Amino acid sequence: MVRMAKHRPLIVGTLMMLVVIASAQAQNQTEELSIQGCPGRANVVRFQKGVFVDVQELARITNGSLGFENGRIILTQPRCDASAPAVDDASKASFSRGFMRAAIEAMASIREWGGMLMITVQNGYPVGNNMAGNTIMAHQNRAADSVALASAAASTESDNRGLELLRNEFNNAQAWSDRFIEARSSLSAANLTNSEGALNDDEEAQKIVHCGQFLARMFAGGTFQDDAACH
Repeated sequence: MVRMAKHRPLIVGTLMMLVVIASAQAQNQTEELSIQGCPGRANVVRFQKGVFVDVQELARITNGSLGFENGRIILTQPRCDASAPAVDDASKASFSRGFMRAAIEAMASIREWGGMLMITVQNGYPVGNNMAGNTIMAHQNRAADSVALASAAASTESDNRGLELLRNEFNNAQAWSDRFIEARSSLSAANLTNSEGALNDDEEAQKIVHCGQFLARMFAGGTFQDDAACH
């Protein structure tokens, strides 16, 4: 009987410890932490009124990094893709810098080409194998090269939409130029010669002028817009 009495406190103490452990385990609830926009999950533990997460796991799922300095743990967290600020419509419509610069240069080349065409029309210069004809062709080739450079610089959806309008302007100007040169060679463009009013009455020419002015403003502004004159 004495021997049993000696072991009773030990048995009671062990039972009490098991009760405490079981109670603690009942209070601990293992859950998972996820951060919106970041891949991966980390286990968290609720204990009493606290929620605990392993800081290394937190760094892992956020593609972060841990540093240690003067007894401190420093967690650096880059933005996850989905947690980045929302891009508004204006930002989505913005041109890339490289394309915008190339498109502005292309529009300048097209304007120079168009200006040479108008001078030739208004003054009735011949457009065969002479200075005026060669100058028109040189400006046209320069404009074509500039449009090609803008095409190579296009990298976003807005760039491609702006490029489509730029190509439309070039193609329309080229079609008008070809039509004028053909008519001038057959002497059927006499009604355009020495007459600024005749150009003003030419719907195709005015459409090209209007589109060119619109595109120059649009590319300088850096944001895609649309205009029926460029279609």
